[in-house]
Amino acid sequence: MEKTRKPGKLALPSHESTIGKFLTQSGTFKDGDLLVNKDGLRIVSQSEEGEVPPVEPLDHNQLSLDDLDAIKVIGKGSSGIVQLVRHKWTGQFFALKVIQLNIQEAIRRQIAQELKISLSTQCQYIVACCQCFYVNGVISIVLEYMDGGSLSDFLKTVKTIPEPYLAAICKQVLRGLMYLHHEKRIIHRDLKPSNILINHMGEVKISDFGVSAIIASSSAQRDTFTGTYNYMAPERISGQKHGYMSDIWSLGLVMLELATGEFPYPPRESFYELLEAVVDHPPPSAPSDQFSGEFCSFISACIQKKASDRSSAQILLNHPFLSLYDDLNIDLASYFTTAGSPLATFNTSNRYDDRYSDAPMS
Repeated sequence: MEKTRKPGKLALPSHESTIGKFLTQSGTFKDGDLLVNKDGLRIVSQSEEGEVPPVEPLDHNQLSLDDLDAIKVIGKGSSGIVQLVRHKWTGQFFALKVIQLNIQEAIRRQIAQELKISLSTQCQYIVACCQCFYVNGVISIVLEYMDGGSLSDFLKTVKTIPEPYLAAICKQVLRGLMYLHHEKRIIHRDLKPSNILINHMGEVKISDFGVSAIIASSSAQRDTFTGTYNYMAPERISGQKHGYMSDIWSLGLVMLELATGEFPYPPRESFYELLEAVVDHPPPSAPSDQFSGEFCSFISACIQKKASDRSSAQILLNHPFLSLYDDLNIDLASYFTTAGSPLATFNTSNRYDDRYSDAPMS
């Protein structure tokens, strides 16, 4: 066991107004069948009647906020912060997403949705949610810590990512999407480089489910408008119904951006100009004089104006591009740790390396 040391103080946002209609008499945060308090999170069956039962900690996690020492703020957003924290007894690092609930009701609903999805997803290609707590107006989500930051961070350093590494990265992202689409019936709806995280082991994982949607109807379509405009498929950015194939469009834009170092659409002055470019102009494509035919074909299979013309995650996993460089035995772990700046490290005093201080919330 490590030497006794003074724990870091978790910087929680102040509690400024009541959220009484979201609380039970015992002080548990409740949104539909979602219950969270100081002991953890659980989903209550709709069939349960009578008084709401107490929330019990998840047995296999056994995490407590009191056991987490704050190291450094590694991300900031409009509704909260992300801190790097260390479990004082095991030494394990986590990312702690701290959200003040004195915000718009729509945002609270998104947070509840994110928690439900995170609790139900268990896949090696999805950032794991380890536990969640509610104390005095603050939701604290304990997430798996990805020490390489996001692909957005990584791209700023390396400028472009060569095809062999793109193929290896894309395999993992597609496996995550296949799990979400085919096993969990979830549309991510905000797939972008800053929501794809990496670590020193060469793992690539999808994160941030704040605007995701669980598809319950047989039509598998949604018509709500949430997410990042730039990566939206034509049917989404124009406010039409959309489904799993909207994520495939986003994947194509992400892979093309990683390959070229530039977002596929030129900068626009306004949302309406972006909408016009996405809806009315021909879709972006990979330059055939710079990339292999297989990569160009893969991008084309993703970035089709009509959703029905795009390939599913399952089909894309068998695309020739993904196996084109298999004989090279690509080592993403080595690439992530040597191609750009070294990944976040910890010295003997457990001070967090500054180079990931601007990491996105996820």
